[in-house]
Amino acid sequence: MFITEVEPGTGGVRLAIKDLFDTAGVRTTYGSAIFREHVPTVTAEAVARLETAGYVNVGKTNLHEFAYGVTSDNEHFGSVPNPLARDRIAGGSSGGSAAGLADAALGSDSGGSIRIPAACCGVTGFKPSFGLVPVDGCFPLAPSFDHVGPMARDVGGCERMMAALVPGFAAGELAALDELRIGVAWTELADRLVRERVQRAAALFARSQPLELPLADGTGPLFGREVAEVHAELWREHRHLYGQSIAHKIERALRVTDAEVVAALRTRELYREQLAQLMATVDLVLTPTLAMVAPPAALGEPPVRERMLQFTYPWNAIGAPALALPCGPAEDGLPASVQLIGRPGDDRTVLAAGKRLEQELRAIERPPNRAPA
Repeated sequence: MFITEVEPGTGGVRLAIKDLFDTAGVRTTYGSAIFREHVPTVTAEAVARLETAGYVNVGKTNLHEFAYGVTSDNEHFGSVPNPLARDRIAGGSSGGSAAGLADAALGSDSGGSIRIPAACCGVTGFKPSFGLVPVDGCFPLAPSFDHVGPMARDVGGCERMMAALVPGFAAGELAALDELRIGVAWTELADRLVRERVQRAAALFARSQPLELPLADGTGPLFGREVAEVHAELWREHRHLYGQSIAHKIERALRVTDAEVVAALRTRELYREQLAQLMATVDLVLTPTLAMVAPPAALGEPPVRERMLQFTYPWNAIGAPALALPCGPAEDGLPASVQLIGRPGDDRTVLAAGKRLEQELRAIERPPNRAPA
């Protein structure tokens, strides 16, 4: 799961860093054979802020090549096994960061790459509002969709990382879940037990109601054009070093036409406007993070990619904060995950509600006290 292990210092919170972030003096591959021996001289800003706050880098974690995939099955550096079930995927692209090898981890998220592995591995992941956490020194995928954010064992861990990542960021307070109006969406698209677990979480909010939300269809060509612009020169010079998992995606991205991009830009703007109107009637949106539990690794990426992205990608398209946290066992005993989303800029509200929801869910899952025999 680790690409590079570093010698940790004494004390501090053990931090695992996705190998998409530059670390001065420590090999940084971006999951690519092209950068197999790459050693940066400057550390990514997000990493530097965490280290300044006392987090200790204990290793760089494996990922899907160039962060362009949902399985973290890497042809150059090996696959990332799911720590809960080794025959299941860990999710991607921040798969190694979700493996629980440290107290906290740093990930990136362009379409779900923090929240998908968090859901697959039963941990917590937070994608902040677009631009809130600096992306400097993180290899881009699709820049107007890219986010940097924390992964931890619980919401409190994510809050503490956000305080280190964003100067002046303070955790919000929420006395009770019934303070919030919650719009519940997309549960009907989830597998049965995942749906039941997410609906149980929604029922903990006294003021929850169904909310009809569209998915982010029609914006893909814009994402593809941004990928193509990032990779154009590397592809010309090193095409033979790209793994098969992403080579066909790059080829498809390079075929996107200007007309398709213009249409996708307009679709994205309309989508932002539409969701802003719909979300104005509630304080937060609640959805499944994934429609299913972690899929079998033997399936590979193509059969599951679109379904794994359908509930996470929309919030990259509009730049909204989104939190994924486990909400109980579902199919095959693997964890389901619930997603809480706020309007852009409502990061504190999302985390405060997530922390309270986490407490309520743990109370449900905790077995009752038994008198001694």
